[in-house]
Amino acid sequence: KPALADETLGGRITASTFVLKQPRCVFDRLHEDAVIWLVVALPEAVANFSDNLEPGGPGREFQKFPQSALAYMTLNTTILNYPCDTNSRDITVLRVGSETRCAKDTSRPTCNGPLPGPGPYQVKFLALNGSEPVAQTEWSDPITLRTAQPSTSIPLMDSGHSAGMIALTAILSILFAILLAGLVAML
Repeated sequence: KPALADETLGGRITASTFVLKQPRCVFDRLHEDAVIWLVVALPEAVANFSDNLEPGGPGREFQKFPQSALAYMTLNTTILNYPCDTNSRDITVLRVGSETRCAKDTSRPTCNGPLPGPGPYQVKFLALNGSEPVAQTEWSDPITLRTAQPSTSIPLMDSGHSAGMIALTAILSILFAILLAGLVAML
């Protein structure tokens, strides 16, 4: 089951991306030529998701997600990039939604473009041999992205001054007057 990266990783969930752990040791019995895809879907598409639709084909284009395509496939790679041996120094994560250049490029329907809203989203890894599904993971738990706070809800300092600011200014003014009086008396 795909899972988010450890909480210690900065930027694990943003307003348009999230970071997953790589599926290490999950597809260890696949042929080297099988292609592993990441499927990103809205929760309502999970129950009726068809593994037989071609990545980037009709109904699977990133550019039409989520208006007319409720799921898309991205981040394709082979099993060679997900080896089972795990070196503790390796960073083994995938950032979903990190490609901005191809987001509107319809010639790249498998773009890993920024996610269009807070979600929630669910993901799974799907291995295809040609166009034939040969292995898959379970669907992840729903992942909700962060939402930006509207600028109208941020409290602004009004033109008035706080009581602490007034007290500090009064005390400093009195001390300055005493210092100035002492200097004049000395001269």
